[in-house]
Amino acid sequence: MAQVVFSSWEGKIVDNRSGEAAEGVSLKLKLPETYLSEGKVGAFMGWDGVVVMEKDTDVVAMAAEYMKRVQEKHCCGKCTPGKRATKVLQDSLARIVAGQGKEEDLQIMEELTSLLEQCKCTLCMTSAVPVFHTLQYFRDDYLAYINGQRTPSPAKSYRDKLTAPCMDKCPAHIDIPAYIEEIKELRYTDALSTIRRNMPIAAVCGRVCPHPCEKACRRALVDEPVSIMVLKRVASDHEWMHHHTPPLVPKPSTGKKIMVVGAGPAGLTCAYYLALEGHQVKIIDMLSEPGGTVAVGIPDYRMPRHLLQREADIVASLGVEIEYGVKLGRDVSLRELKEQYDAVFLGTGAFKSKPMGVEGEDQGYDGFSPGGIHYLRAVALGQPIETPKRVVVVGGGNTAIDCVRVALREGAEESILVYRRTRKEMPAEPYEVDDAEEENVKFEFLRNPTRLVTENNRVVGVEVIKMELGEPDESGRRSPQPVPGSEYVIPCELVIPAIGQDPDLDYLGEDDFGIKQTRWKSIVTKGGTMMTDCEGVFAGGDCEYGAMTVVVAVGHGRRAARAMHRYLTEGNAYLDDEDAMEDLVNQFGVFNDKENVGILGGLHREHQPKVNGAERATNYEEIELAMPESQAVAEAERCLRCYRVGMVAVN
Repeated sequence: MAQVVFSSWEGKIVDNRSGEAAEGVSLKLKLPETYLSEGKVGAFMGWDGVVVMEKDTDVVAMAAEYMKRVQEKHCCGKCTPGKRATKVLQDSLARIVAGQGKEEDLQIMEELTSLLEQCKCTLCMTSAVPVFHTLQYFRDDYLAYINGQRTPSPAKSYRDKLTAPCMDKCPAHIDIPAYIEEIKELRYTDALSTIRRNMPIAAVCGRVCPHPCEKACRRALVDEPVSIMVLKRVASDHEWMHHHTPPLVPKPSTGKKIMVVGAGPAGLTCAYYLALEGHQVKIIDMLSEPGGTVAVGIPDYRMPRHLLQREADIVASLGVEIEYGVKLGRDVSLRELKEQYDAVFLGTGAFKSKPMGVEGEDQGYDGFSPGGIHYLRAVALGQPIETPKRVVVVGGGNTAIDCVRVALREGAEESILVYRRTRKEMPAEPYEVDDAEEENVKFEFLRNPTRLVTENNRVVGVEVIKMELGEPDESGRRSPQPVPGSEYVIPCELVIPAIGQDPDLDYLGEDDFGIKQTRWKSIVTKGGTMMTDCEGVFAGGDCEYGAMTVVVAVGHGRRAARAMHRYLTEGNAYLDDEDAMEDLVNQFGVFNDKENVGILGGLHREHQPKVNGAERATNYEEIELAMPESQAVAEAERCLRCYRVGMVAVN
């Protein structure tokens, strides 16, 4: 358990320099004890203070190195207050560490507070915070330098990281403030290039991402979060609508051959970054088109498939071969792929529906769907499937919402969603629930199915029992409890369970190198590298994590591609500093929902145009339209550019 000698984080002072160190967990500071294999973490310095874990850490030398990197590496230089203040701090700290400092240097540095308050963004302002804390709480150390009683004792190494609350919460860690700034300056091509450094499928994530970044937007502490997801779409739409070709040039060929299994978000992402590195990549997919769950699990009114195809075409333009209709475990074995390729990435998704656990679901009744993802896939691929007049969907997530809305488009006169909790507890995006309601979907909340009602081997209804919310469960949600004797029947001709999906790992046979699985039937990977227990075989996305989001799969695909590149070129899959610092900062946490931002609000969020009303449920045309670029610029101007710099000292 990590120990803390001193902490000024978030203004809460913990000083154990003269006694026993306190446990970091008890202080809600989640810093690791070691950094990669380099050594122990001596201290962390960043936007909200200083945390010292090793008593002999030279805090003054660390402050000097920190401000040097802030000024020379991260300060944008676009505003005079930030540029001048950080330069004064850098020079003053350098003089002190060199033994040429004076006490007036300390006073000069402390007087920079008012100047830093005038900065264009928060980078320089927050980067000065830990320095001011060291001046206040480690003043004797500064005086020892000034009086010639101390010489520098720097850490073995320092590692720094530029971040922001939104960047940290994004599983792909896109430089969000940068691309928003570029949109504000009408530089849409540059904005898309910035996005593509971490995410190659902006058209997809600009439409169907659950945007966790917006939950960590500091603007929301003032009025409303910036519309980060839609601005991503604006950059992507600009390229598509203007028929631009992405300026992508792969590096020279390495001669290495890689197989990617699955053309979903994880697989496309992995292939994209590996191809850019000069590797020869081939993708196989069991479907007849790219996109995986996005293609056949997200309806066209949310994610038009021609744009998904365009994203796959961009990946193919890098020299990536994509072969459809090939299923791992049926048409080819993992052993064959391992023998034929230098590395393999498994991005096979989660296509197996979870059972409801109700009486009669395993009897093969007509009118009982194998699962929500199966229903959506059959509709998307034009397979023969009948949608009757009255449909019941069970579940509360986005897949369940998609099912009830698709059922209306497929001719259902009444589409009913049954969920065992209340609307407030639904995991589906609130705006998706609103859209379903606008389209006349009916909701039966606090209801849970108990059995299928059938006649002549065909579903004619589903019996449900009323529920009431009890005490919160482990996740903090109140557990639903059945109300005895409250059962009743909802008449219907089709029941679609949509309560979750699991990976289908039947392709992993006993002779497939012993790749380990979790008890949730997902693939085990090691050390954040996305490599399995079988050397050279990597995995990511839903098959590794369980059914999650598009942006998580993208983050996995990029992380895997980076580790695979090192494996192919150096013979070892390992985390580099970028990976390690992403993980360290993410574990530490950047967003503070209790922060007093200190600015006036009132600039409300811009919304993209939308097709409203129940009439949209008669077709699959996209219902959320492109945001006009003039409106996007106005929205981009609401961004506070909440950059932060963190640095760790490794002893």
